[in-house]
Amino acid sequence: MQKRTLGNNGLEVSALGLGCMGLSFGYGQPTEKNEAVKLLRSAYEQGITFFDTAEAYGPYANEELLN
Repeated sequence: MQKRTLGNNGLEVSALGLGCMGLSFGYGQPTEKNEAVKLLRSAYEQGITFFDTAEAYGPYANEELLN
């Protein structure tokens, strides 16, 4: 997985990211928590370390899944 450095502090994330809005907002019913966690873990196991989320999707529903 290619990486990108964000800012000047050396924070490195995957070049590919996962948009998390659809897990809790915007596309019908929220994804069931267990299924959402499975998806996030699978993405991480495949090298995804950049997860795009916002507190407006819930609020904080996506952040709780990523925690």
